Amino acid sequence: MGQNYAAHAREMGHTRAEPFFFTKPADAVVVDDADPAFPTATANLHHEVELVCAIGEDGGIVGWAVGCDLTRRDLQAAAKEKGRPWDAAKGFDQSAPCGALTLGPLPESTALITLSVNGETRQSGRLDDMVWNPEEILAKARELWDVRPGDLIFTGTPEGVGPLRPGDRVEAAIGGLQPLSFTVIPR
Repeated sequence: MGQNYAAHAREMGHTRAEPFFFTKPADAVVVDDADPAFPTATANLHHEVELVCAIGEDGGIVGWAVGCDLTRRDLQAAAKEKGRPWDAAKGFDQSAPCGALTLGPLPESTALITLSVNGETRQSGRLDDMVWNPEEILAKARELWDVRPGDLIFTGTPEGVGPLRPGDRVEAAIGGLQPLSFTVIPR
């Protein structure tokens, strides 16, 4: 989901709006401790730490993980300028590193969500900074698609998104969940 934290929406030049979504292919998911390659066709790769909802057999949220939405920001800006879809900017191979799944209820709403690059904190917020909570996001997604078991929904990112380079070590965490870590490797 895009721009679900008010401060991030402001840093991207927007205000609160109805939930909107973009998709990523199945091969976008990179498991914890696997290292995604720096993608082709970009000079401006950005990180976005996110709470991930895992959909279960009953169509409800059964678990949670820490995720990182990787974005080709230069391709996104060019698409926005021309009023085109963001597919190439968001939905590419290895663009969704995702930590281990934790089954059960949502972590505390006051849980911190953070991301650091090479030991420097870049993003820090709280889950209750989200504009739309996970159940509201799921309800909106169901209006648009058949949500299926095994689907993952990334719920948006706090402010502080920024660039990554080959060799950067990323550590992402949400209180109460297994952390996510990876290194961006050269292609």
